[in-house]
Amino acid sequence: MPEIIRRTALFDLQKSQGARCIKFGDWEMPVQFTSILDEHQAVRTSCGVFDISHMGEIFVSGPQAMRWLQHMLANDLAKCAVGDAQYTFLLNERGGVIDDLIVYRLAEDNFLLLVNAAKIEEDAAWLDGHREEGVTIDDRSETMGAIAVQGPEAPRIFRELFGGEIPSRNKALALHRCSAMVIAATTGYTGEAGFELFFPTSLAADLWQSAINAGAKPCGLGARDTLRLEMCYPLNGSDLSPDRTPLEAGLGIFVALDKPDFIGRDALLAQRERGVPAKLAALRMTEKSPPPRAHYPVLADGKRVGETTSGALAPSLGEGVALAYLPPDLAKPGQSLTIDIRGRNFAAVVEKKPLYRPSLWLPA
Repeated sequence: MPEIIRRTALFDLQKSQGARCIKFGDWEMPVQFTSILDEHQAVRTSCGVFDISHMGEIFVSGPQAMRWLQHMLANDLAKCAVGDAQYTFLLNERGGVIDDLIVYRLAEDNFLLLVNAAKIEEDAAWLDGHREEGVTIDDRSETMGAIAVQGPEAPRIFRELFGGEIPSRNKALALHRCSAMVIAATTGYTGEAGFELFFPTSLAADLWQSAINAGAKPCGLGARDTLRLEMCYPLNGSDLSPDRTPLEAGLGIFVALDKPDFIGRDALLAQRERGVPAKLAALRMTEKSPPPRAHYPVLADGKRVGETTSGALAPSLGEGVALAYLPPDLAKPGQSLTIDIRGRNFAAVVEKKPLYRPSLWLPA
C-alpha cells in the first residue's frame, strides 16, 4: 500500500511562505523557513511561531476523571488547580515512558491531555483500554490545530491577539475568537516566554498569520530541536522510551511516588531502592567538531559507555551539545568523555542542566 503522509491545516500556507518540509514520523512538516540559525536566534531575541498541529489533543471528562487520571498519570494531579498545566508521564507497568505529556485542567472534571504526535493512537488506545465508568475520553486530534508562540516578545503578541495580559507560567485559559473557543496555555518547549493556542482547524490560518503580522517569525522543526536541546528538554522516542524510566531521565521531580497508586509506581519504587542503571546526561563538546547526532558512541578512557540520544550544534552556545544515557558515576558534571563522530573521537564534558539559561524565565 502507498505510504500515507499527513499534513496539518497550515501546510499549503506554509509552503507559500517558503517552508522547506521533511518527513517527521507520519507527517510532512516544515524543518525551516529561512535557516535554523536565523529562526533559533529569533526565538531567543524576539519571537517565533511554530506549527504544532501534529500533536494530539485528548479530552478526559466525567465525575471520575480526576480520580482515574491520578491512577493513569505519574505526577500528582491534585496539585493541578483549575486553570493549571502540569507536565507528567503515561507509564507502562515497568515504569517505562509510553509518553510524556502536558495535562491542562480546564474545569473540576474536564482535562486536556496534549500528547506527542507519534503517540496519539497508542495513548488513546492505552487510555481507552483502562477506562472506567464515569470517565469519557474524546480524542479531538483530527479536528484541532495548534501553534506555539515563543520568545521575549510573546507577551506583547498575546496582547495584540487577545487584548489582555499573557497568563503566568504553566497556566491555561479559554478564550474566544470568531465565536470559537481557543485554549491558551503557557508551557513551552524553548525555555523562553511564550504561549500555545489550541483551536478548531478552521482558525488555523487566521491565528498563524495574525501571529506573523504581530511580529513572530515562522519557525520549523529544526529550530524547535536546537532550542529544546539547549534546555535539555527530552524528545519522546529519542531521549524517552518504554525501556527508560523518568528516574533514569532525571525527571523524577515530575513523578509523585508519594501517591498511593499509579501505573508503574511499584517498578519505580524498586528502581529508586536499588539505584538507576543509567542517567540521562547533558554533554558539551569542548573542541571544534562536527555536530553530534543521535546514536553516536560515547567513550570513557577509550571504552564505550553509552550513546547519544539527541545532538546538535547549539546556536546560543556556539558549540555542539548532546544528551546520552551514561553509567551514574560517569554522568556527573565535569566528567570528561569523548564522542565518536563518524569514526573520529572528539572531547566532551558532562554539564549541569540546562545548558542554556534564558533571561526571562526557567521552567517551573
